Amino acid sequence: MGQLLKPFREIHVSELKSRSLQEVMDAQGYLLIRGVLPGEDVAGLLGEILEVVSAAGWLRPGYSSLERVAEMSKACGDSDDAFKSVYKRIFSMESFHAFAHHPRLREVLSLLVGPRLLIQPKLVARMIFPNCERLLVDAHQDHQSMAGDPESFTMWFPLHDCPQELGPLQILEGSHRFGLQKSDPRTGYVVRETALGGDWVGGAIHAGDVLIFHSLTVHASSPNVSNQMRVSMDFRFQDYGRVLNPALLVFPGGSTNGRSWETTYADWRSEELKYYWKRFPLRFSPTKAELAELAQTAEPAEMRARYARILSQIEEQMPG
Repeated sequence: MGQLLKPFREIHVSELKSRSLQEVMDAQGYLLIRGVLPGEDVAGLLGEILEVVSAAGWLRPGYSSLERVAEMSKACGDSDDAFKSVYKRIFSMESFHAFAHHPRLREVLSLLVGPRLLIQPKLVARMIFPNCERLLVDAHQDHQSMAGDPESFTMWFPLHDCPQELGPLQILEGSHRFGLQKSDPRTGYVVRETALGGDWVGGAIHAGDVLIFHSLTVHASSPNVSNQMRVSMDFRFQDYGRVLNPALLVFPGGSTNGRSWETTYADWRSEELKYYWKRFPLRFSPTKAELAELAQTAEPAEMRARYARILSQIEEQMPG
């Protein structure tokens, strides 16, 4: 994690009309666009998330929650039960899901993929405790877990200014041109020393900036060496005319993790974004017929059960 990073190549939002984002993406495998989101909108979502985080005791008393000074005795991450219960509350926030459909974001995403924009619904909130080596996400490609069509993208952005010491993402420039790279089958991590691409790039990313990268672009977290929590959001998007992995629309873990769209939507006031993807003529890979076959034949048995859950939930959402 300690190698020297070259600075990101960046575009200011004022340049978007004169730049071909697809050409830049094809060349670099990523786009860092400065000044996309209004600061007050980003701060509003951050404040709502910090209310939940603070109530969980993750912030040190005696400081403003906006300072995000972490209570290290509460340090936890994705795999910890203490994290999952807090994360479920954040994932259920209507404002969190609505933010991915912010007009400024949709404008930028459409410039890249065209008018058939699909924002995949399983958004991710990242609440990263500082100085926790075990929670650091090393080099990987999102397509390893997303599958579907590789011509899909991730948008990542912090909800506050994120200087290098808070751990913004790093990108292996040009690595998307080499397909799926060799990775550890247990973790999905790509070995940095043998990863194919150009230079590792990084640097500060400010509130309002967005980082977009290809599903095959190798990227990694930087270590958070501050005393603050890093709070960020990311989600995946694509042209809905391209195939989509149906697992990205459902919760294959079933009742084991207590997550479903029904529980997510329980306190929402508007119907507008509930199951919004059902309005699109989506093409799945694997198809429903292939899911049914996999539910009978996949090995091991746990995978058969997983495919059966995916098929059941997709059929319930989109019968026929």
